[in-house]
This record gives sequence, structure tokens and C-alpha cells, in this order.
Amino acid sequence: MLEPGTLTLAATPIGNPLDASVRLVRALEQAEVIAAEDTRRLARLAADLEVTITAQVIAYHEHTERERTPALLEALRDGRRVLLVTDAGMPVVSDPGYRAVRAAIEEGLPVTVIPGPSAVLTALAASGLAPDRFAFEGFPPRRDGQRARVFSRLAREDRTLVFFESPRRTAATLAVMRDEFGPQRPAAVARELTKTYEEVRRGTLAELADWAAGTEVLGEIVLLVGGASTVAASPEELLEQVLARAEAGERLKDAAKAVAEGVAGVSSRELYDRALEHRRS
Repeated sequence: MLEPGTLTLAATPIGNPLDASVRLVRALEQAEVIAAEDTRRLARLAADLEVTITAQVIAYHEHTERERTPALLEALRDGRRVLLVTDAGMPVVSDPGYRAVRAAIEEGLPVTVIPGPSAVLTALAASGLAPDRFAFEGFPPRRDGQRARVFSRLAREDRTLVFFESPRRTAATLAVMRDEFGPQRPAAVARELTKTYEEVRRGTLAELADWAAGTEVLGEIVLLVGGASTVAASPEELLEQVLARAEAGERLKDAAKAVAEGVAGVSSRELYDRALEHRRS
């Protein structure tokens, strides 16, 4: 039962409508105001679930959150049953809703959640990567340089890392991951989870980057990268290896890449930069 004057966030199926919870179905029937990321997707979901929606439906997405949050607060103050849903999965998590939650909390209005499907947890469970400690990093930056800097900072993270990505950028992102995390780092690509063409592809970042470069990647994408090993060579030892290979005639950039290849948590860029600094000093 939806409580009057309470903002209720509800998780929706990430693909298969049969994953909808009984609570979600009842919430859709009982709501007096529904803030939906895409009103057409909401109508399609209601049809799949054979639910008749009588609520006032408001389009609530990244371009309308700011201007429509006050209307949601007014409805809550009036004691109306307000439900917030996004296209798939949990609102707020890389989806609209955070602004409404913060505004309701600041006014002392109650907020509750109807749990349900999660692309992050579904992909993590199926990946075969360590699930005991993980970090969700959302969408990586779109520009290659910014992506490389973010991944370089995360290269020593020992938790499993989970990212969302557009299918159009998956190949490019995997290539940058390979360079920054190391080609032998274990990883997985999960696509179209719970849908007809669900696929979880597992391998090293080098293998997955090669696969993505040679195919048209389609569907909703989750990328997972295994955490860095807690046992690794010291930075000084790795630097010595790079310099030794360079002195033997190998290009400095190639030497850094070769040394980083077998070491978890160390990027070729980091070793290359350290070697350049050493040469200048």
C-alpha cells in the first residue's frame, strides 16, 4: 500500500517484464502521481503487466528534473501518493530521481523504496568476478583522454569495478581499459540482461577489446573489471625493468606496455610517465 505524502521510488524490470514485483504492480495501480523517465516506456510496462494506471503521469527525466521537482513536492505536501520510476532498474542509480529525493528529505517528507531488478547486481552475479567487494562507477567519460585519466586512477583499486556504457562506445572504452588496467586483467561484458539475446562474455581485457573491435556491439551494456591484485612488484622494481628494456633498444612506450602486461593494478601509462621523469632527472 502506497502511503499518502510519501515519495516512493520503485525499481522496474531491466528487460523481462516478468521480473516486476507484486509491490510494483500494486504501486502502479495505487499511485495518484507517477513521475516517469519515459512516459511511453511506462505505458508499455503497464500494458505488459496488465495494469490500468489512473494516476497523473509526469515526464521526469534529466531535462525536466529541476523544473518538475517542485510539483512533486507540492503533491507530497498535499498528501498524494507519489511514485517515481525510471526506464529500467532502480531510480537514482545512473537515472533520474536524486534531485527529488534530496528535496523531499530537506523538507522532512518521507521517502521509501520498492526494491527490484538491478543491472549492476545481475551483471556482477553472472560475471564470475569477485563479488565480495565491488564499486559501481556509473558511465565512464566519453572523451578518450578523460577516460584514460579516470581508469589510470582506478588501476590500483582492488575491488571489482562495474560500469555502464553505450554500445557505440564499448569497443573504444574496452581498448582504453586494456591500456590502463593492463591487457591481462580479468573482465566481463554483460549485454541485454534478462532479455532474449542476453550474453555475458568473460575474458581478459585484451581478449574483450579484440572481440568488441571486430563486432557490432548491441544492447544495454555493463562492463566489469576485476580488482587489482594485492600482491604486486614494487614501483621501483617495475621502473627498473622498463629502463632496462629501453636501454636494450626497445622503445620506451613499448617497454612500459610489456612490463605492465603481467602486473595487475599497474598501467603502461603510469610506468611510461615514471620512466620519462627518471630520464629527465
